[in-house]
Amino acid sequence: MKFIFKINFGIKKSFHSFVSLFIKSKRLETKEYIIQEADKLFCQYGFKSVTMNDIAKHLGISKKTIYQHYKDKDELVNIIMAKNLESQTRIMKESLEKSENAVHEIFFAINCMSEILRNINPTIFYDLQKYHSKAWLMFREFRDKTLAETIKNNLKRGVKEGFFRKEINIDILTAMRLDQNDITFNQHQTYTLNKYSITEVMIEITEHFLYGICNNKGLEQTNKYKQLLNEQK
Repeated sequence: MKFIFKINFGIKKSFHSFVSLFIKSKRLETKEYIIQEADKLFCQYGFKSVTMNDIAKHLGISKKTIYQHYKDKDELVNIIMAKNLESQTRIMKESLEKSENAVHEIFFAINCMSEILRNINPTIFYDLQKYHSKAWLMFREFRDKTLAETIKNNLKRGVKEGFFRKEINIDILTAMRLDQNDITFNQHQTYTLNKYSITEVMIEITEHFLYGICNNKGLEQTNKYKQLLNEQK
């Protein structure tokens, strides 16, 4: 044992510290794994339909193990919502930084969001509002602050770059664009009668929005990026 302690730099607690760190690491892995897989289930089936039993069965662990990490389903939903909103914020920031112009910024964001929305069940937004009030308030705050500011800045950028019409009312169009997002996510089933996916609705409404605010120079860019987007399908 003395030899082992020497290898551990003469610190008798080092072995126990290693074990402790290992256990903490495994707990963290389990905790993150639960979040990751629960998110997939919620996206596929909606928040209401997925129970803690379903999550435990999907993960191949006991429900007790989940409760060791999370108090209840509501806490899981809140954490997942926070993570998804952080991801959405990063996408918007990346769209701004990597885009060539304001029109490209919108298409860049659409392309990123299309991958995310491809497997999302539209009912999750209804479920969120009805059954998980804290997570819904987080989403609404994101909508009213972060998303609104991003839309407004994009409109200002487009006008400045000469792609959007100079006479547009930025405040009104920001509000309208937010309402369009609500239609896409919160009223999808009523609006489309389940004939089209969230991605299809989002792209169609966004293109309609662009055709309304662009001047001729902006329309050229819209058609250019629309063609590139279609080629990627």
